[in-house]
Amino acid sequence: MKLKHLLSEEEKKQFKEAIGAVKPMVQDKIHPSVSASKQKKIQPKDKERKQVAEFHFSDEFEPHLSGDGPVKYVREDVDTFEAKNLRRGYYSPDLILDLHGLDQHQSKKEIASLLYACQKEHAQCICIVHGIGSRILKNKVPHWLIQHPDVMAFHQAPLEWGGNGALLVLIELKDKFIR
Repeated sequence: MKLKHLLSEEEKKQFKEAIGAVKPMVQDKIHPSVSASKQKKIQPKDKERKQVAEFHFSDEFEPHLSGDGPVKYVREDVDTFEAKNLRRGYYSPDLILDLHGLDQHQSKKEIASLLYACQKEHAQCICIVHGIGSRILKNKVPHWLIQHPDVMAFHQAPLEWGGNGALLVLIELKDKFIR
């Protein structure tokens, strides 16, 4: 539908009188030049943050974890009661990471990024859903978590958060986090 036919000749004449003299706009066809951007140099703080976010877990490290019962760990300087609190569901996860469909290499990177994000987002408790499957991630995830200095404790998650296929992890938050 064309709008110019909706107005009568009288209405068009009244509109032109109301507007007055109009000067048409001149459209210049000059486009701003796009300069080739120089590659951004990584600042020392950015470089340090990137290294922290890409924490390297060792696959060779084999901690002693109890084979009987649920998977659990408590760092030496942390009260063992924290593991019971995790088991009982006293803590609810602030962030949840689902590792289904990822391989070991991708999982390690995602866990390192999650632990970095915990400091940034002030998340004290997280849930890592690794699944059961062929038990590769189920066995590897606890070994990786023990290596990280921010992990205070972890315990097999209660059924509401994944049961056998997930871990609830308690994170030590730093007082100040530089963004």
